[in-house]
Amino acid sequence: MAQQNVIKLFRDLQKNSNLRNQFEQVDTPLKFVAVAGELGYHFTLEEWQELTAFKVEEYECELSEIPGL
Repeated sequence: MAQQNVIKLFRDLQKNSNLRNQFEQVDTPLKFVAVAGELGYHFTLEEWQELTAFKVEEYECELSEIPGL
């Protein structure tokens, strides 16, 4: 079930700008999962990361300090 929800959210985000706008203010991975759940896309952070191979590491620095940015 989680896999289907992750795939559906990913596809819906690609084609629905209103849905993308709802996620623009999300600033942490846990908030992302919470907002997704409120919208009917139920999965855990671990499931999202596993299925999308997307991992976010938090850094204590300015963007200009990150190599390549």
